[in-house]
Amino acid sequence: MPRAREERRRVEKDEPSAGVRLVADNRRAFFNYAIDEKVEAGLALTGSEIKSVREGRVDLRDGYARIDRGEAWLRNVRIARWPQSSPWEPDEPMRVRKLLLHRDQIGHLAGAAAQRGYTIVPLRLYLKNGKAKVELGLAKGKRQYEKRQIIKEREAAREMDAAIRRRSPRR
Repeated sequence: MPRAREERRRVEKDEPSAGVRLVADNRRAFFNYAIDEKVEAGLALTGSEIKSVREGRVDLRDGYARIDRGEAWLRNVRIARWPQSSPWEPDEPMRVRKLLLHRDQIGHLAGAAAQRGYTIVPLRLYLKNGKAKVELGLAKGKRQYEKRQIIKEREAAREMDAAIRRRSPRR
């Protein structure tokens, strides 16, 4: 009986924390950039946009963040128009959205992004206790040869796994 209770606790720790639901993931950012630092930011959305986010109609692929006059803004992130929104409500899918960060976080990101080669990219968009959050990454672009090396390593690992599966006896 105690062993089952320990097993249950271990499984609960491995799961993501309660109240967090992943909506969109920018897997391409991990391929194109070397992520140095991650920051969680809130996202200022309209009512119809948050409904669209809850449905998972978000595309982070070409998104980036910019710091203008002491405020952080998320650009090129597409949140599709919610179908049931009123026709006179202007829902621009690619509009610039404000990021909710503390002043010291904005200052830190602005200083780091001012360095040559660094940019701020959205990595994940998720709902945390009903509120939309964006995980931003302070990233430096990878060179083409680095990307090719990653592809080679991935293919080599895949081939080794396939060879091991072929060699191991089936039960």
